[in-house]
Amino acid sequence: MKMQTSRRGFLGAAGIAGLSAAAVTPASARIEPEPWGIKVGIASYSFRSFDRAKAIEMAKALQTPWLSVKDVHAKIGSPPEELKAAREEFAAGGLKVTSGGNVDMTKAKTTEDLRALFEYAKNLGLPMMVCAPTHENVAMLEPLVKEYNIKIAIHNHGPEDKHFPTPQSVLEAVRKMDPRCGLCMDIGHSSRTGIDLVKTIADAGPRLLDMHVKDLRNLSEKASQCDVGDGDLPFPAIFKQLKKMNYQGCVNLEYEVNAKDPLPGMQRSFSYMRGVLAGLAAA
Repeated sequence: MKMQTSRRGFLGAAGIAGLSAAAVTPASARIEPEPWGIKVGIASYSFRSFDRAKAIEMAKALQTPWLSVKDVHAKIGSPPEELKAAREEFAAGGLKVTSGGNVDMTKAKTTEDLRALFEYAKNLGLPMMVCAPTHENVAMLEPLVKEYNIKIAIHNHGPEDKHFPTPQSVLEAVRKMDPRCGLCMDIGHSSRTGIDLVKTIADAGPRLLDMHVKDLRNLSEKASQCDVGDGDLPFPAIFKQLKKMNYQGCVNLEYEVNAKDPLPGMQRSFSYMRGVLAGLAAA
């Protein structure tokens, strides 16, 4: 039987049923950069319809410093000075760039093709690239990770992805590589493959370098994406597992709906996640 949940239902599942809906709104909650020790951040792909200045403005409104930069806000191939200026703009906005991506590597045929992407990451000051390589070029990445000291987190894209559909397929590819090579687990895409999300997070262990989060009303339908807390993904259990394993990466909201007006839904999503984390911290 399909589990029926709601924003209030998730709070109850987290053991914080005593919190009212108002208790998880930004106006009534103290905003911490790492609630319960979890870095809840933003994938700037959520702001893909807007330029960099507007993306920074909206990110500031969400009151989190953690940002993963999509290349629409700092274009691949830009001159080094332009990328460095972009990084300074993010910093001036109070944002800490923790990664960039998703960086498409599917057309890279040679090490030099991939090197150009690592140069981009270096000039933008990225400590990590969230990326989408292929089975044919993934082995070329490890030497570049060592040379540039830039981590890679391979992003799984669900059933449609012919290269890395599941977190397990990523983990198999990186298991013998340098520890700086790991997984960016997208929990929305992952859920559509039918895996156990919490067990997979535990199994990934230190190879879990980054996360993209979203919510789905139907765990097998991409088109059912909704504000976090309005769907069926088990956020309280996910946060508990991340805390248990002392996860040090980011949990970045990648908001793929309402592209022309994402901020209201993102604010609701952050309020929900912060409310869950506040309740877990108080339990």
